[in-house]
Amino acid sequence: NRLQLSAGVQSGEGRPHYGGDAGGAACAAPSAMDDGWTVSAPAAEGFDAEALCAVLMRIDEGEDNIHGIIVERHGHLVGELYRSGSDTPIDIMSGFWFSRRTDFGPAVLHDTRSVSKSIVGLLFGIAREEGWAPALDAAVPDLYPDIAERRPAARDAVTVESLLTMSSGLDWDEGALPNDETHLFWTSSIARHVLDRPAAARPMTVFNYNSGGTAILADLLERESGKRISVLADEFLFKPLGIGDRVWARDLRGRDLAFTGLRLRPRAMGKIGRLVLDGGSWHGRQVVPARWVEASLQPRISTGLTNPRTGELQYGYQWWAGELAWRDGTVRWNAAFGNGGQRIFIVPALDLQVVMTAGDYGSHDIAAREFELLEDIVSAARP
Repeated sequence: NRLQLSAGVQSGEGRPHYGGDAGGAACAAPSAMDDGWTVSAPAAEGFDAEALCAVLMRIDEGEDNIHGIIVERHGHLVGELYRSGSDTPIDIMSGFWFSRRTDFGPAVLHDTRSVSKSIVGLLFGIAREEGWAPALDAAVPDLYPDIAERRPAARDAVTVESLLTMSSGLDWDEGALPNDETHLFWTSSIARHVLDRPAAARPMTVFNYNSGGTAILADLLERESGKRISVLADEFLFKPLGIGDRVWARDLRGRDLAFTGLRLRPRAMGKIGRLVLDGGSWHGRQVVPARWVEASLQPRISTGLTNPRTGELQYGYQWWAGELAWRDGTVRWNAAFGNGGQRIFIVPALDLQVVMTAGDYGSHDIAAREFELLEDIVSAARP
């Protein structure tokens, strides 16, 4: 893997040219592009420039299949690099997944996988504000009268909020393939496939990762609006953010894969992170209701998952939450996660975000590695 500066310019046949000394502010400097972002030097945004550069160079020199990373603070990009690597994008027409080597850069789309879920979560909040989303306490089976006669009484308590927090209580498995998630790619009725699962726990008591819940949330928005989730995202989210280049993969029945199908440029992923950091606002325009952003980031249920560097992971409304060490204490982080190492990390107390893309699909190792990198980048931030 060889690092590429955001402009895609390299010097000679050896290591890339950083535009200055290795510890200087120009290390992996972002390019100024006409995409709504401004760029700045790390020191100007409160970073130890040498420490940040050391982290970025370590990524470049490492063996991890990390494709790209963006560091942003106070609304300015301060670090950006891309690498070549093996990738396995979702491609239904080619037989689901086909591995290929790709030279990544700022204009190259990347699978976001389950970062798509966090996008659906934001759209749900917009729909609530507009008055065309069901109430959080609405019983989900009641929203599907065509399958109501099939539902066991034990599942009547499955609410919209329990889907948002992945605590529906339904028996759902996303382990070894094939699993309950893979059936979402071709099932004739997403709602029936999800709601026909046995009840394993009382809703809102146990976290169980469930892509089907997100698929239902998107389906509810589509049925109420008469528009695909991709169209809703374009209209209410991407257009206001100036995001034009995107792809939303579809399943074998032509439906948008709401829970995993979105492909974006890393800089576009960063716009989502900055939007959330700014309470749903982008360049002074309120795109997502501030109260919904706050509600989404609030830890609502323990996932039962831990990381040696960040401790217990929690979950809000389609967004992850946790803490990590910083100086003499801790700071809270929130994130949108996607399989393979797709991340939008935000650290509200430091007004900082880190976007990562990678190609280690199905591996748990990449998660630990990216948490380590997040902690090292945060450690380079001054108050």
